[in-house]
Amino acid sequence: MSTSDRVASLYNLAGKVACVTGASSGLGRQAANVLAAAGVSVVGVARREDQLQDWSDSCLGQSAFVTANLSDKEGLAAVAEQIAAPFGAPDILINAAGLNTRQMPDDITAEGWNATLDINLAAPFFLAQAMVPAMRERGWGRIVNFASLQTHRAFPGGLSYGTSKGGVAQMTRAMAEAWSKDGINTNAIGPGFFHTELTAAVFNDPERAARNATQTCIGRNGDVADMDGPLLFFCSDASAYVTGQVLMVDGGFTAK
Repeated sequence: MSTSDRVASLYNLAGKVACVTGASSGLGRQAANVLAAAGVSVVGVARREDQLQDWSDSCLGQSAFVTANLSDKEGLAAVAEQIAAPFGAPDILINAAGLNTRQMPDDITAEGWNATLDINLAAPFFLAQAMVPAMRERGWGRIVNFASLQTHRAFPGGLSYGTSKGGVAQMTRAMAEAWSKDGINTNAIGPGFFHTELTAAVFNDPERAARNATQTCIGRNGDVADMDGPLLFFCSDASAYVTGQVLMVDGGFTAK
């Protein structure tokens, strides 16, 4: 293969199959859209059927969706079977679904704690566990978890969320240690402040949003399209020798 052909093939994802959790909105929806645009057959997973249908109807590529409650750990193996039905077992798993209860430490309930860790930490692991055998058989797979600014920083009202996202970083490393030898690379993306449903409380306060922008090195908050390049890198052969890493896509917020 010539150098030019090799360079052209680095990001070629045509014919791959991906599962994207949280595809109904926000960064999950953006991830599903960019993968579909890259020629990937995408299965979106979320709780809200109407929003998943809206995503699938507007998706510029081959798509399907599965409505599921990802907080039910015991049901995730069955969900994985549903995900594989439209296009076959996924080559790529994007764990973008997330929950932030924003409870202050003195107000955290067992219910809120468990819900946060089930969605942010348990669901990514048990879905990956169910999908790894097919990836291992092919000798190729990509798992992309979603970390957070709170993987590294403590925010008010973020004790349970930050705990779960700190866990995502270690889970990503442990997944890489376990499965990279089988050709399954696992990495994580840590978004900064992006205007999504999950961060609506931040952006509903213009002064707070502006203050967050000034804390980045670049001087602005993120646009969802800023995630496209990092995501495609982690999903493709361009990242063949990259595993167990957390890439902060935060405009330099954590660099300050």
